Amino acid sequence: MSHQHLAAILPAKGSRLEVTNRPTPGPGPDDLLIEVKAIAVNPIDWYQRDMGFPPIAAYPAVVGSDIAGIVISAGSSVSSAALQAGTRVSAFAPSFFKQGDPDYGALQTRVLVPAANAAPIPAKMSFTEASMLPMAVATVWSGWYSIGIARDTAYTAADKQGMLIWGGASSVGSAAIQIAKLMGFTVYATASEKNHGYLKTLGASKLFDYRSENVVKDIVKAAKEDGVMISSGFDAAGQLTECLEVLEKSKAEGTAKLASAIPLKDESPTTEGVEVKFVSAPGDEKARIEHFQFVFNVWLKEKLEKGEFVPSPKLKVIEGGLNAANAALDELKGGVSGVKLVLEV
Repeated sequence: MSHQHLAAILPAKGSRLEVTNRPTPGPGPDDLLIEVKAIAVNPIDWYQRDMGFPPIAAYPAVVGSDIAGIVISAGSSVSSAALQAGTRVSAFAPSFFKQGDPDYGALQTRVLVPAANAAPIPAKMSFTEASMLPMAVATVWSGWYSIGIARDTAYTAADKQGMLIWGGASSVGSAAIQIAKLMGFTVYATASEKNHGYLKTLGASKLFDYRSENVVKDIVKAAKEDGVMISSGFDAAGQLTECLEVLEKSKAEGTAKLASAIPLKDESPTTEGVEVKFVSAPGDEKARIEHFQFVFNVWLKEKLEKGEFVPSPKLKVIEGGLNAANAALDELKGGVSGVKLVLEV
């Protein structure tokens, strides 16, 4: 007997999502079949819906990356006792890497996710909170990978190593603040003033209003007063010119490195002494699986167990479950600040 489940499918490029039944797949050897309880939406979801970018191989497709739920069954090669049936997990659905393959997109009630992309969540964490984690955490760690920050980086305050994070109140920016702080960086972040107090609680050392015309000067001055060199940065907001200027003026000897969450173009600004890399996970599939295994099965699992990493920024539930998927993507497209939009399924 074939099982069916509800999914918000994308019937064609540029069309609206439609909620319908589709057949429930069984997990491949390395996959988990997950009963989805909450889905967080990301800009890439509306890009795929409205523009078919990143590329979608065939329609109907299912888009979306961020889920939390319960493992229904694990594939034959999944040996981890931490990811067996009944486990509550936060997981990164690989719709983006699978070009919209409908079995692997987040916006449905049953989804396949590689076991490498899942982390068990503590009993006290809600599914809505847990759904906010995967894309943000994966993007930050892919940024570190892109610019060569080692996984085991562990500075102390005495090392005076600074990290610039532009767009600190975004989902990715707020995760970057937490992860950089855990690695021992002194974090200089930009955000709207109303979010400064909150971002301090996540580990930002100094906050700056990106709207200020003196923002670059102010960051450079603060780092100088602190005796800190800022040789690494993460641009979560697409403010490349300002990021380059800060790094150029605040870096140690040698080349500073900036990870950009926004794709780079031929006409993107450049500065001597600062190398910019677009955030991307390893291109080779084997290396990518190993990268995600570290990020989710090892790092995130441990940090959640210890309570050292929290879902951020603020959570906003959009009522209506899968039927509200278009509304959630429309709201995100219109622009949000300091919140992550989540659907409860």
